[in-house]
Amino acid sequence: MISTSLPQKTNFIICSYVNVTSTIQIARIANIEHWYLERVIFPGQRLIFEAPANAIVEIYTSQLANAILAEKVSCQKIAMD
Repeated sequence: MISTSLPQKTNFIICSYVNVTSTIQIARIANIEHWYLERVIFPGQRLIFEAPANAIVEIYTSQLANAILAEKVSCQKIAMD
C-alpha cells in the first residue's frame, strides 16, 4: 500500500535562505513525497519557509530562458535557531 499522507508537522523546521547574487534565483524542494515548494528569490531577498527536516533545497540561477542548478542545500544547514 502506498502512503498518501503528508510529512508529520512535528518533523518540520523553519529555514532561511538569502539570495546574495545579482541574479534571480529559484528555490525548489522536490525530494519529499507528496510535498513541493518552489519560490522565486530576487537579488538581496531573504526567503523564510517551513519544510520537513530532511528536505533538500535546490537553488537554480536564472539565465535568460534557462534555469541552471547552482547548488543543493540541506534544510538542516539553513535552519533558523
